[in-house]
Amino acid sequence: MLSRTALFVPTCTQVRGMATLKEIRNRLKSVKNVQKITQSMKMVSAAKYARAERELKPSRPYGTGANVFYEKVDIEQDKEKPKHLVVTMGSDRGLCGAMNSNINKLLKNYVKDHADKEIKFITLGDKARQALYKTHSDYFMLTFANFGRQPATFADAADVAESIINSGYEFDVGEIHFNEFKSVVAYKLRPLPLHSLQSVSEADSLAVYDSLDAEVIRSYQEYQLASVLYACMKETNCCEHSARMTAMDSATKNAGEMIDKLTLTFNRTRQAVITRELIEIISGAAAL
Repeated sequence: MLSRTALFVPTCTQVRGMATLKEIRNRLKSVKNVQKITQSMKMVSAAKYARAERELKPSRPYGTGANVFYEKVDIEQDKEKPKHLVVTMGSDRGLCGAMNSNINKLLKNYVKDHADKEIKFITLGDKARQALYKTHSDYFMLTFANFGRQPATFADAADVAESIINSGYEFDVGEIHFNEFKSVVAYKLRPLPLHSLQSVSEADSLAVYDSLDAEVIRSYQEYQLASVLYACMKETNCCEHSARMTAMDSATKNAGEMIDKLTLTFNRTRQAVITRELIEIISGAAAL
């Protein structure tokens, strides 16, 4: 009798490869918490994006207007010259799509394509420094961080421009790379030429303007650089918030889909556990 009863002792061993109810419940709870966080970040980014977009339109003439003089003078850069300066605009924080990774990829490719040149980086946004400083530390000249926490002002751009001019690096070829805002879901990495004081002074068409002396050219150079940087900062700020808002919206939707799948798995597993326990109880009662 005892030996016969022992054959029907109910077991509670877990099937290999099958998650327990507790594991599924914990996973479901963590995904719901993540969804709340991404939802909150999306709302914050949406509010910041609305403000950044309002401030973007009046700031764009600063960049286009400041370059009119150089377009009239028709300054050409000789990229075969040895000294190159690359200024990039990124962000201090992540979770904003491919905005920062595109800049990091551009800097890496620039080093490969101009391996025989002396290259220096000036980065606005700490993400580029974090990603490349270990492998490209010799190329970094200046790094500016924490400028994107608050909406950029012309004073911020003037401080950056003054630091670049007072750095003492006499470059032959200069470029500014920033993300140009297109729409809520689209932005494009765009280059702008960065001219040194020497290249402007040596321009052939400059002789048309008789009243220009070295001091006037230097003053306009400082103002032009600050204006272009200001416009680029506004473009970058708007791209960052729109990209983060889009990324957090996608993350919230993905979390919702994962919650639905986990809920279905949890209900099926619970039903399977209940059914198995009923079978074990009935089998045990029948054995008695």
